[in-house]
Amino acid sequence: MYALVIVFHIVASLVLILVVLLQSGKAGDLAATFGSTGSQTAFGARGAATVLTRATTVCAVIFMVTSLTLAIMFTKGSNGTVLEGVSLPEEVPIESPIDLSTPPAEQPVAGQPSDEQPSEPAAEEGSAESP
Repeated sequence: MYALVIVFHIVASLVLILVVLLQSGKAGDLAATFGSTGSQTAFGARGAATVLTRATTVCAVIFMVTSLTLAIMFTKGSNGTVLEGVSLPEEVPIESPIDLSTPPAEQPVAGQPSDEQPSEPAAEEGSAESP
């Protein structure tokens, strides 16, 4: 039964490709249809459906039905999921270059006075104490 549906699906897809490639384009492109047609529609007159457009519709419906049929047939017997056979990788400990066990030292915010006084006052240039 599977083989028959697969063969029917392949034939429908090949005929669909052939029929779509054999069709000719619309009478004009999108820009030409807005001012050049006498029809009141925005994209021009629809025109009569040809044998190729009907064949395209039929082949598209057959292709969709066979696709759904194959999907249902192949998943009917399985009870599991796709990820059942996949093994998860072992957890690897991440070594941090920063010691996170101790809290960081508080840094004074720029613009706020610091509580600490400098240990030695800065020497001025040209003072008597410089050698």
